[in-house]
Amino acid sequence: MKNKNITFVIAKRELHSFFVSPIFYIVTSLYLVVTGMFFYSTFFLNQKAELRNFFSLLPFSFSFFIPAITMKLFSEEKKSLTIESLMTLPVTVPQVVMGKFFASLLTCCAMILPTLFYVVSLLFFGKPDFGPIVGGYLGAILLCASYSAIGLFASSLTKNQIVAFFVAFGISVALTFVHLFLIFMPGVLVKFLSFFSIVNHFNSIARGILDTRDIIYFLSLISIFLIATVKSVGKNT
Repeated sequence: MKNKNITFVIAKRELHSFFVSPIFYIVTSLYLVVTGMFFYSTFFLNQKAELRNFFSLLPFSFSFFIPAITMKLFSEEKKSLTIESLMTLPVTVPQVVMGKFFASLLTCCAMILPTLFYVVSLLFFGKPDFGPIVGGYLGAILLCASYSAIGLFASSLTKNQIVAFFVAFGISVALTFVHLFLIFMPGVLVKFLSFFSIVNHFNSIARGILDTRDIIYFLSLISIFLIATVKSVGKNT
């Protein structure tokens, strides 16, 4: 493999693994059923041509569904011992991690791709404001990237996929629900802890507001967990 193509080759390998696995289709089907029921039930009640309610559900649904997709990334290779064979090839740990990360990100984006049909539905019932819609999907991609990085890190810690799922789920839930506990915190901690809420940063982008603080938050979160994954894989191989 040429050095510049290694990450691409690994990503392609992982994508093929995802799309031939029934897990992807089961997780995607469940995700679309849950979000579809939520979207259409609230859409006809509110009678507004907007995706606000759909986007508000994303951080919570992703906390469960994305760990289910990413749990096998390293865990499966550790269990089958193929990780050792992979690392004997002329590849570096960062290349392996980035290849798996991009594959996971693209797979998660494929999972939400059918929800664009909701946008088509809006066009039949009104004139939606495309600013928040574009912002919402941009935020959704950043969420996919963030939870994929978390899931990748969790998968690098163990050869048990179930353990990897619950570790990723626990971290994701902590970042997703931290804003709900701010009312119990002293005032001096509220502003500090609110910065760690993935929901607060996502909601800002989903409103169509591009604030550099929100972009920096997501990029920092992704980078931290990717670096942690590189350290974890490097230590165990």
